[in-house]
Amino acid sequence: MNVLAVVDAQTLVDAVGLGAVYALMAVGIGLVFGVLRLVNFAYGQLVMAGAYTLAFTSTWPVAGSIAACFAVVIALSLLMERAVFRPLRTSSPAVMLVTTFAVAFLLQSVALIVDVRDDTIGEPASSVAPLNQAISLAGVDVRKVTLVAVGVAIVALGLLALLLGRTTIGLQMRAAAADFRTARLLGVRADRVIAFAVVLSGILAAAVAVILTVQNPLVSPDFALKDTIVVLVGVVVGGIDRLWTATLGGFAIGFATGVINGALPTEQTVFLPSAVFALVILVLILRPAGLFARGRGALVERV
Repeated sequence: MNVLAVVDAQTLVDAVGLGAVYALMAVGIGLVFGVLRLVNFAYGQLVMAGAYTLAFTSTWPVAGSIAACFAVVIALSLLMERAVFRPLRTSSPAVMLVTTFAVAFLLQSVALIVDVRDDTIGEPASSVAPLNQAISLAGVDVRKVTLVAVGVAIVALGLLALLLGRTTIGLQMRAAAADFRTARLLGVRADRVIAFAVVLSGILAAAVAVILTVQNPLVSPDFALKDTIVVLVGVVVGGIDRLWTATLGGFAIGFATGVINGALPTEQTVFLPSAVFALVILVLILRPAGLFARGRGALVERV
Protein backbone atom coordinates (compact mmCIF):
# COMPACT_ATOMS: atom_id res chain seq x y z
CA MET A 1 0.00 0.00 0.00
CA ASN A 2 1.29 3.47 -0.90
CA VAL A 3 1.44 5.43 2.36
CA LEU A 4 1.27 8.79 0.59
CA ALA A 5 -1.95 7.77 -1.10
CA VAL A 6 -3.83 7.69 2.21
CA VAL A 7 -2.55 11.09 3.39
CA ASP A 8 -5.56 13.21 2.52
CA ALA A 9 -6.44 16.82 3.30
CA GLN A 10 -8.06 15.84 6.59
CA THR A 11 -4.86 14.17 7.77
CA LEU A 12 -2.77 17.19 6.78
CA VAL A 13 -5.08 19.60 8.62
CA ASP A 14 -4.96 17.51 11.79
CA ALA A 15 -1.16 17.18 11.46
CA VAL A 16 -0.75 20.97 11.17
CA GLY A 17 -2.88 21.42 14.30
CA LEU A 18 -0.76 18.94 16.26
CA GLY A 19 2.41 20.54 14.95
CA ALA A 20 1.21 23.96 16.14
CA VAL A 21 0.59 22.63 19.67
CA TYR A 22 4.00 20.97 19.80
CA ALA A 23 5.62 24.16 18.49
CA LEU A 24 4.11 26.09 21.41
CA MET A 25 5.46 23.52 23.85
CA ALA A 26 8.88 23.69 22.16
CA VAL A 27 8.95 27.48 22.55
CA GLY A 28 8.14 27.17 26.25
CA ILE A 29 10.90 24.61 26.78
CA GLY A 30 13.34 26.58 24.64
CA LEU A 31 12.83 29.84 26.54
CA VAL A 32 13.89 28.27 29.84
CA PHE A 33 16.78 26.43 28.20
CA GLY A 34 17.96 29.67 26.62
CA VAL A 35 18.58 31.49 29.90
CA LEU A 36 19.17 28.62 32.34
CA ARG A 37 20.67 25.95 30.06
CA LEU A 38 18.12 23.66 31.67
CA VAL A 39 15.94 21.08 29.92
CA ASN A 40 12.83 21.26 32.09
CA PHE A 41 11.33 17.78 32.18
CA ALA A 42 8.64 19.10 34.54
CA TYR A 43 7.13 21.23 31.76
CA GLY A 44 4.50 18.59 31.05
CA GLN A 45 3.38 18.71 34.68
CA LEU A 46 2.73 22.44 34.32
CA VAL A 47 0.41 21.57 31.44
CA MET A 48 -1.18 18.88 33.61
CA ALA A 49 -1.76 21.37 36.44
CA GLY A 50 -3.53 23.68 34.03
CA ALA A 51 -5.67 20.83 32.74
CA TYR A 52 -6.70 19.85 36.27
CA THR A 53 -7.59 23.48 36.97
CA LEU A 54 -9.90 23.43 33.95
CA ALA A 55 -11.45 20.19 35.22
CA PHE A 56 -11.99 21.44 38.77
CA THR A 57 -13.52 24.69 37.52
CA SER A 58 -15.81 23.09 34.93
CA THR A 59 -18.86 24.64 36.58
CA TRP A 60 -17.43 28.13 36.14
CA PRO A 61 -17.97 30.30 33.06
CA VAL A 62 -15.51 29.29 30.32
CA ALA A 63 -13.60 32.58 30.51
CA GLY A 64 -13.22 32.27 34.28
CA SER A 65 -12.07 28.67 34.03
CA ILE A 66 -9.44 29.53 31.42
CA ALA A 67 -8.28 32.54 33.48
CA ALA A 68 -7.87 30.27 36.52
CA CYS A 69 -5.85 27.86 34.40
CA PHE A 70 -3.42 30.61 33.39
CA ALA A 71 -3.17 31.92 36.96
CA VAL A 72 -2.37 28.49 38.42
CA VAL A 73 0.21 27.57 35.78
CA ILE A 74 2.02 30.92 35.94
CA ALA A 75 2.07 30.83 39.76
CA LEU A 76 3.38 27.26 39.74
CA SER A 77 6.06 28.21 37.20
CA LEU A 78 7.27 31.08 39.36
CA LEU A 79 7.20 28.90 42.49
CA MET A 80 9.25 26.25 40.70
CA GLU A 81 11.81 28.84 39.60
CA ARG A 82 12.05 30.51 43.03
CA ALA A 83 12.09 27.38 45.19
CA VAL A 84 14.03 24.97 42.99
CA PHE A 85 15.81 26.48 40.00
CA ARG A 86 17.22 29.61 41.68
CA PRO A 87 18.99 27.82 44.58
CA LEU A 88 20.50 25.31 42.14
CA ARG A 89 21.43 27.84 39.45
CA THR A 90 25.17 27.39 39.99
CA SER A 91 24.96 23.59 40.21
CA SER A 92 26.05 21.26 37.43
CA PRO A 93 23.67 20.57 34.53
CA ALA A 94 23.33 16.96 35.73
CA VAL A 95 22.09 18.09 39.16
CA MET A 96 19.55 20.46 37.65
CA LEU A 97 18.38 17.83 35.18
CA VAL A 98 17.80 15.26 37.92
CA THR A 99 16.01 17.93 39.94
CA THR A 100 13.51 18.55 37.14
CA PHE A 101 12.80 14.82 37.06
CA ALA A 102 12.16 14.90 40.81
CA VAL A 103 9.87 17.93 40.49
CA ALA A 104 7.97 16.24 37.66
CA PHE A 105 7.32 13.07 39.62
CA LEU A 106 6.44 15.07 42.76
CA LEU A 107 3.79 17.07 40.89
CA GLN A 108 2.47 13.90 39.28
CA SER A 109 2.20 12.21 42.69
CA VAL A 110 0.40 15.21 44.17
CA ALA A 111 -2.03 15.17 41.24
CA LEU A 112 -2.70 11.46 41.85
CA ILE A 113 -3.41 12.07 45.54
CA VAL A 114 -5.84 14.87 44.70
CA ASP A 115 -7.46 12.90 41.89
CA VAL A 116 -8.22 9.68 43.81
CA ARG A 117 -10.07 11.46 46.62
CA ASP A 118 -13.30 10.11 45.07
CA ASP A 119 -11.78 6.63 44.49
CA THR A 120 -11.53 7.19 40.73
CA ILE A 121 -8.73 8.36 38.48
CA GLY A 122 -9.56 10.99 35.91
CA GLU A 123 -11.42 14.29 36.06
CA PRO A 124 -13.65 15.47 33.18
CA ALA A 125 -13.20 19.01 31.89
CA SER A 126 -16.49 19.76 30.18
CA SER A 127 -16.49 23.55 30.14
CA VAL A 128 -14.14 23.82 27.14
CA ALA A 129 -15.60 20.86 25.22
CA PRO A 130 -17.53 23.00 22.67
CA LEU A 131 -14.20 24.08 21.16
CA ASN A 132 -13.75 20.52 19.90
CA GLN A 133 -16.68 20.82 17.51
CA ALA A 134 -15.83 20.60 13.82
CA ILE A 135 -16.73 23.00 11.05
CA SER A 136 -16.58 22.20 7.34
CA LEU A 137 -14.10 24.14 5.19
CA ALA A 138 -13.82 23.15 1.51
CA GLY A 139 -15.09 19.69 2.32
CA VAL A 140 -12.65 19.16 5.19
CA ASP A 141 -13.80 18.89 8.80
CA VAL A 142 -11.69 21.28 10.83
CA ARG A 143 -12.09 21.33 14.58
CA LYS A 144 -12.35 24.76 16.15
CA VAL A 145 -9.48 23.91 18.50
CA THR A 146 -7.23 23.26 15.48
CA LEU A 147 -7.89 26.77 14.22
CA VAL A 148 -7.26 28.11 17.73
CA ALA A 149 -4.00 26.17 18.01
CA VAL A 150 -2.67 27.44 14.68
CA GLY A 151 -3.77 31.00 15.43
CA VAL A 152 -2.27 31.02 18.92
CA ALA A 153 1.00 29.57 17.59
CA ILE A 154 1.31 32.22 14.87
CA VAL A 155 0.44 35.10 17.21
CA ALA A 156 2.71 33.80 19.99
CA LEU A 157 5.69 33.37 17.68
CA GLY A 158 5.11 36.79 16.13
CA LEU A 159 4.89 38.51 19.51
CA LEU A 160 7.94 36.62 20.74
CA ALA A 161 9.94 37.75 17.70
CA LEU A 162 9.00 41.36 18.43
CA LEU A 163 9.78 40.92 22.12
CA LEU A 164 13.24 39.46 21.54
CA GLY A 165 14.17 41.93 18.82
CA ARG A 166 12.53 45.22 19.83
CA THR A 167 12.37 45.41 23.63
CA THR A 168 14.96 45.91 26.34
CA ILE A 169 14.00 42.78 28.26
CA GLY A 170 14.08 40.79 25.02
CA LEU A 171 17.59 41.97 24.21
CA GLN A 172 18.64 41.13 27.76
CA MET A 173 17.24 37.63 27.33
CA ARG A 174 19.22 37.20 24.13
CA ALA A 175 22.36 38.47 25.83
CA ALA A 176 21.84 36.12 28.78
CA ALA A 177 21.29 33.23 26.39
CA ALA A 178 24.51 34.00 24.50
CA ASP A 179 26.74 34.44 27.58
CA PHE A 180 24.99 34.57 30.94
CA ARG A 181 28.04 35.50 33.03
CA THR A 182 29.16 38.33 30.75
CA ALA A 183 25.61 39.64 30.54
CA ARG A 184 25.48 39.89 34.34
CA LEU A 185 28.81 41.75 34.39
CA LEU A 186 27.35 44.23 31.90
CA GLY A 187 24.41 44.99 34.20
CA VAL A 188 21.75 42.49 33.11
CA ARG A 189 19.65 41.57 36.15
CA ALA A 190 19.70 37.79 36.12
CA ASP A 191 16.74 37.20 38.43
CA ARG A 192 14.54 39.54 36.40
CA VAL A 193 15.46 37.98 33.05
CA ILE A 194 15.01 34.42 34.28
CA ALA A 195 11.69 35.18 35.99
CA PHE A 196 10.43 36.83 32.79
CA ALA A 197 11.43 33.80 30.70
CA VAL A 198 9.73 31.49 33.21
CA VAL A 199 6.52 33.56 33.12
CA LEU A 200 6.46 33.47 29.31
CA SER A 201 7.05 29.72 29.44
CA GLY A 202 4.18 29.36 31.92
CA ILE A 203 1.82 31.38 29.71
CA LEU A 204 2.57 29.06 26.79
CA ALA A 205 2.10 26.00 29.03
CA ALA A 206 -1.31 27.29 30.08
CA ALA A 207 -2.31 27.84 26.45
CA VAL A 208 -1.21 24.30 25.61
CA ALA A 209 -3.18 23.00 28.62
CA VAL A 210 -6.37 24.57 27.29
CA ILE A 211 -5.85 23.20 23.77
CA LEU A 212 -4.95 19.67 24.89
CA THR A 213 -7.81 19.60 27.39
CA VAL A 214 -10.26 20.48 24.63
CA GLN A 215 -8.90 17.58 22.59
CA ASN A 216 -8.70 15.16 25.56
CA PRO A 217 -11.24 16.29 28.19
CA LEU A 218 -10.50 13.46 30.66
CA VAL A 219 -7.58 14.70 32.77
CA SER A 220 -5.34 12.22 34.59
CA PRO A 221 -1.96 12.45 36.40
CA ASP A 222 -0.07 11.43 33.24
CA PHE A 223 -1.83 14.08 31.16
CA ALA A 224 0.52 15.56 28.49
CA LEU A 225 3.38 13.30 29.61
CA LYS A 226 3.71 11.52 26.26
CA ASP A 227 3.37 14.82 24.40
CA THR A 228 6.15 16.37 26.47
CA ILE A 229 8.53 13.49 25.74
CA VAL A 230 7.82 13.73 22.03
CA VAL A 231 8.32 17.51 22.06
CA LEU A 232 11.61 17.20 23.94
CA VAL A 233 12.79 14.80 21.26
CA GLY A 234 11.60 17.26 18.61
CA VAL A 235 13.52 20.10 20.29
CA VAL A 236 16.71 18.05 20.13
CA VAL A 237 16.03 17.06 16.53
CA GLY A 238 15.48 20.67 15.51
CA GLY A 239 18.51 22.00 17.35
CA ILE A 240 18.20 22.77 21.04
CA ASP A 241 20.81 25.57 21.07
CA ARG A 242 18.55 28.04 19.25
CA LEU A 243 14.96 28.91 20.04
CA TRP A 244 13.76 29.00 16.44
CA THR A 245 15.34 25.69 15.44
CA ALA A 246 13.89 24.09 18.57
CA THR A 247 10.46 25.47 17.65
CA LEU A 248 10.75 24.16 14.11
CA GLY A 249 11.77 20.80 15.55
CA GLY A 250 8.68 20.74 17.74
CA PHE A 251 6.43 21.56 14.80
CA ALA A 252 8.18 19.03 12.56
CA ILE A 253 7.81 16.12 14.94
CA GLY A 254 4.18 17.04 15.64
CA PHE A 255 3.42 17.26 11.92
CA ALA A 256 5.24 13.98 11.23
CA THR A 257 3.36 12.27 14.07
CA GLY A 258 0.04 13.48 12.69
CA VAL A 259 0.83 12.39 9.14
CA ILE A 260 2.11 8.95 10.14
CA ASN A 261 -0.87 8.44 12.47
CA GLY A 262 -3.26 9.31 9.63
CA ALA A 263 -1.43 7.11 7.13
CA LEU A 264 -1.38 4.01 9.32
CA PRO A 265 -4.47 1.78 9.35
CA THR A 266 -6.40 1.94 12.63
CA GLU A 267 -5.25 -1.51 13.74
CA GLN A 268 -1.60 -0.55 13.15
CA THR A 269 -1.47 2.78 15.02
CA VAL A 270 0.28 0.91 17.84
CA PHE A 271 3.38 1.16 15.64
CA LEU A 272 3.22 4.98 15.60
CA PRO A 273 5.86 5.60 18.33
CA SER A 274 8.22 3.10 16.70
CA ALA A 275 7.89 4.82 13.32
CA VAL A 276 8.36 8.31 14.78
CA PHE A 277 11.41 7.47 16.86
CA ALA A 278 13.00 5.46 14.05
CA LEU A 279 12.70 8.61 11.95
CA VAL A 280 14.24 10.62 14.80
CA ILE A 281 17.24 8.28 15.01
CA LEU A 282 17.78 8.56 11.27
CA VAL A 283 17.69 12.37 11.43
CA LEU A 284 20.16 12.52 14.33
CA ILE A 285 22.54 10.15 12.55
CA LEU A 286 22.51 12.34 9.46
CA ARG A 287 22.31 15.71 11.31
CA PRO A 288 23.68 15.29 14.87
CA ALA A 289 23.71 19.07 15.48
CA GLY A 290 20.01 19.29 14.64
CA LEU A 291 17.84 19.14 11.56
CA PHE A 292 17.64 22.92 11.20
CA ALA A 293 21.09 23.80 12.57
CA ARG A 294 23.45 25.71 10.30
CA GLY A 295 26.95 24.31 10.32
CA ARG A 296 29.30 24.65 13.27
CA GLY A 297 27.84 27.99 14.27
CA ALA A 298 24.79 26.19 15.62
CA LEU A 299 26.93 24.89 18.47
CA VAL A 300 27.53 28.37 19.89
CA GLU A 301 24.57 30.45 18.76
CA ARG A 302 21.68 30.83 21.16
CA VAL A 303 18.22 32.42 21.17
